Amino acid sequence: MTTTALPERAGRRCHNVLNPLHSAHYFSPDLGRELAAVGIADPRGAYFAVRSAAMGPVGAGTVTATFYNFRHGLVAEHVPAVWEAASPRTVLEARGRAVDATLRRLLGEELIRSAETAEAAELALRAAEACSRTARPLYAAHADLPVPEEPHLALWHAATLLREHRGDGHLAVLLDAELDPVEALVSHSATGKGMSPKWALATRGWDRADWEAAAGRLRERGLLDADGELTEAGVALRRGIEAETDRLDRAPYEHLGAAGVARLTEIATGLLTTASAAGAFPAGMIGKS
Repeated sequence: MTTTALPERAGRRCHNVLNPLHSAHYFSPDLGRELAAVGIADPRGAYFAVRSAAMGPVGAGTVTATFYNFRHGLVAEHVPAVWEAASPRTVLEARGRAVDATLRRLLGEELIRSAETAEAAELALRAAEACSRTARPLYAAHADLPVPEEPHLALWHAATLLREHRGDGHLAVLLDAELDPVEALVSHSATGKGMSPKWALATRGWDRADWEAAAGRLRERGLLDADGELTEAGVALRRGIEAETDRLDRAPYEHLGAAGVARLTEIATGLLTTASAAGAFPAGMIGKS
């Protein structure tokens, strides 16, 4: 049994406030503007491009494999065509400009330049020192990128490393739980903490028939009831998935230490609160409906 000096779920709590700071740029008009300027106007194509660009001009198969819950046909509509419009390096530069503009708009110049933001960047980068490239392709690709000099961008970079490190491990856990991409979406949505069905169907390329078929398979396994709620076994499975993801992701937070994790969580919570109040995220994205 693995032992840790961290409080229970401390790493997960830290991830839960750092991850949205990374993700905010996906919903930002700044990203659409910057990607359109380099020839990628479709929002889905922009998302696939910016998140996969660190891996180089990869094909649709690699994106589907590493992103997990998107329909391959949707990915293939945009990848590798996006690389004909703009090289991965051009995309990464456009992403950097979008992140900078987004964080400045959401947080304000005073907070961007604050000692707390610089402290959070230092703590998050220290945590990321203990991340592992092994079997973590999205993390490993981003880990090869240079660390930005400005603290708010360095914090975003570190949050990206920690997010993709946890995400790569999470996919291994989903495979072990024998949840296919749509089953993973349906079961997570049923917890009330995942993407709403409406949002998932609008962004991941699946249709209502795919969703209902996945729900049927979960019912056959005794994980979902007739009303679409998780059964006791379904709740246990989802809790186990998160606990195992925590275990695979413990190294960076143990490296940072309990005090550092607590401080990083505190600062990131304040930053996220400010960003959310400034309209960083669309309404209706999370929930069961």
